[in-house]
Amino acid sequence: MKENIEINKHSESRNELKRTLKPHMIMAVALGSSIGWGCFVLPGDWLSQAGTLGVAVGFAIGLLLMVIIAVNYNHLIQKFPVSGGAFVYAYAGFERNHAFFCGWFLTLAYISIVALNASAVALLVKFIFPDLIARTGLLWQIAGWDVYLGEVFIAGLSLVLFACLNIRGADISGRMQFWMCIGFLAGAIMLAVGCILHPTTALADARPLFPPGVKPWSAVIAIVAIAPWAYLGFDNVPQAAEEFDFPLSRALGLIVLALSLSCLMYILMVFATAISTPWEIIAAQYRSPWVTGDSITRLFGKAGLVVLAFSLLMGVSTGLNGFYVSTSRLLFAMGRARIIPSIFARVHPRYGTPYAGITFTCAVCLLAPLFGRQVLSWIVDMSSFGVTFAYFYTSAVVFKYTRWAGGAGVSVNPVVKAFALLGILASTAFLLLLVIPTLPSSLPEQCWIALGIWIILGSSFYALRSKEFARIPKERMDYYIFGENRRS
Repeated sequence: MKENIEINKHSESRNELKRTLKPHMIMAVALGSSIGWGCFVLPGDWLSQAGTLGVAVGFAIGLLLMVIIAVNYNHLIQKFPVSGGAFVYAYAGFERNHAFFCGWFLTLAYISIVALNASAVALLVKFIFPDLIARTGLLWQIAGWDVYLGEVFIAGLSLVLFACLNIRGADISGRMQFWMCIGFLAGAIMLAVGCILHPTTALADARPLFPPGVKPWSAVIAIVAIAPWAYLGFDNVPQAAEEFDFPLSRALGLIVLALSLSCLMYILMVFATAISTPWEIIAAQYRSPWVTGDSITRLFGKAGLVVLAFSLLMGVSTGLNGFYVSTSRLLFAMGRARIIPSIFARVHPRYGTPYAGITFTCAVCLLAPLFGRQVLSWIVDMSSFGVTFAYFYTSAVVFKYTRWAGGAGVSVNPVVKAFALLGILASTAFLLLLVIPTLPSSLPEQCWIALGIWIILGSSFYALRSKEFARIPKERMDYYIFGENRRS
């Protein structure tokens, strides 16, 4: 990888973000973005698919694969401490067309998860106060999902509140992120310990280890396949690299800590659900919209439900806040590169935040609740492509610019090269798990339709801007994306 990028100064300004994010804030962004509604809502689904041991082994393998990819991200954070993450890395390794491709799919992934977490806030209120939602007006039904005005209002309110919070400053949202992470960690640990110590539960109740009639390897693969989604959030760290107010060398440790805590949280909530819920109920999960919620309520009454609801609210809020950070920074980097309109590269004159990207994300996500959660889930599932592409590009760039042994003009590091190769293989495997139709993890037909629509939109947008985009000299594009200096 070139150690020096010679850049001429241009009359055009290049906005930069302030370094205000502390280590605990960055760790909270990674952890909180990984732990969303799924940790508290989906244990019943996972148990029915893989059993207690299958889920635990699947998440542990997923953790190891994510750590491998995180090592590759960390290598490029040191080289390119600017906003943009995988978009920047794709440009560094494969130039602008690949950067657009990666950025386009990653933008959808981030925005859809913002919308998904906002809808989860409405679902939480709907579960605890069902009459509050039902009495506020049924708007319509889409794909079997009833869309209520109250549900749309609650999701929209949460979107606006967190948009305002992020516009006010990265340090403010970072502090909020940290304390919300403390909240859901405390709540989840309290519930897990309570389930273990409850007189009506026993460790032996965490059975079957694998679902009857399901091969162990198949059960484990079903969980490994969701690892890019379950751990999605640690890649928010490179999106905020430009704002690190600490040495870049600490980034990997923070990411690994966040991933490890995420894995522990998933396994704790799955184990708590397993020992507190008869297998017959888990196997017939669709009879209940929230197996974990029913189990905690049965054991601890309303007090337990309050703790679970609080933990879920904190988990959803950290995901909502964290992906506002990543989406706005990605749009900021793409706007700064002139790949999308340069208005996205503007920063707030008072708060120094990429307010255009935050506002745009909020505006798009406000439409999502109108289509119902089922349609949104198809888009989120489809957006897994964007995540796997980002992982692939990041690993491929590191592999391209390192060597096993001596060579001129490149970095020589066989360990880094090996991690890059493993990252390429892991991200390719994640992609295959999504596309091979015979696997249980393959995407349903609706997701392919959504993917086709997004590809058509991206191709049309690129066709409109391709000539203008291509006219920018490489030297100037390097300046837009990398700036004049890089820390190493």
